[in-house]
Amino acid sequence: MFTVVTPNTDKRMAEIVDKVRQGERLNLEDGVYLYESNDILTIGQLANEVNLRKNGKKVYFIENMSLYFTNVCESHCAFCSFRKDQGEEGAYTLSGEEMVAYVKQHITPGVREFHIVGGHNNHVPFQYYVDSLKALKENFPHVTIKAYTAAEIEFFTRLSGLSTKEVLMRLQEAGLESLTGGGAEILSDQYREKMKVEKANVDQYLDVHRTAHQLGMKTPTTMLYGSIESYEDRVRHMLQIRDLQDETGGFQVFIPLSMQPRNKNASIMRRNSAFEDLKAIAISRLMLDNIQHIKAYFINIGVQLTQVALAFGASDVHGTILKEQISHAAGAQTPEGLTLKELIWLVKGAGRIPVERDTFYNELKVYE
Repeated sequence: MFTVVTPNTDKRMAEIVDKVRQGERLNLEDGVYLYESNDILTIGQLANEVNLRKNGKKVYFIENMSLYFTNVCESHCAFCSFRKDQGEEGAYTLSGEEMVAYVKQHITPGVREFHIVGGHNNHVPFQYYVDSLKALKENFPHVTIKAYTAAEIEFFTRLSGLSTKEVLMRLQEAGLESLTGGGAEILSDQYREKMKVEKANVDQYLDVHRTAHQLGMKTPTTMLYGSIESYEDRVRHMLQIRDLQDETGGFQVFIPLSMQPRNKNASIMRRNSAFEDLKAIAISRLMLDNIQHIKAYFINIGVQLTQVALAFGASDVHGTILKEQISHAAGAQTPEGLTLKELIWLVKGAGRIPVERDTFYNELKVYE
């Protein structure tokens, strides 16, 4: 059980505080100790210090739309409630023209990014996925296309027979400008076997992002926590991300994703606690010293806890989204999206400065 305690003089914690303040990198043992500690205030304060050094009081968001071309998927991951089999009730696969019509109906004037993920649908050819992006780019040339997880890219290599680099280059020609961060789950092959993660393994996930970075793309990355993984698994996950960032410098933001229960009516005992979610944000900020931003994803942790997370190391609150489906299919009880005014209110309510950004963290408007 977690309890809120005041900052203390525990020797081990004091050593970690000194390391962080002196700019020394935390190791595996440090990260596990932080997860095992109940001193959430010291952890949060330290993460806040690090974030203020990196980003000041600015908190970033974007006006974006989440799009899902298909929910048909060859994989049967244990945690997923979004996927469907071909022909199953509720299964769909939209053409580029159908998605363009949907976007025209729902897009707002300020939207500057399409966030696109979906199922691994092997009933359509790779060209379908290329044409999907091309249709959007031709009709909305001013909107950045951030599409497909690393796991989807690995699936495309099997579907097409092309290499990872060839797949990414074909998609770039169609309009792809950044990948999404999903598909990481926990970067442990043992975890992936137990959770039936029937998609890219650890090396494949990292290699897709490595290749994307080599092609000039900047990408986000994620960690899905709160199921069977250990604290050590979480920290090792972050260390692998940190190592790749040392190599490529291509990650812009790290997104801890709180696992959602499969049943929307599941009790609070089946959900991560607020303490667990805040620690995930704060420890991510402390471990990932070479990534600029940590995102508090309101879809998974809720709007008000997102506000609190801005004092625990987070510097990004994602975006307007408009009709998120993945987490809500898995039981999220949060809004499917927020308006621009609501995002500004959220950030200002935490005593921070809202900054509207583009996909690549270029500042577009500061709301002082």
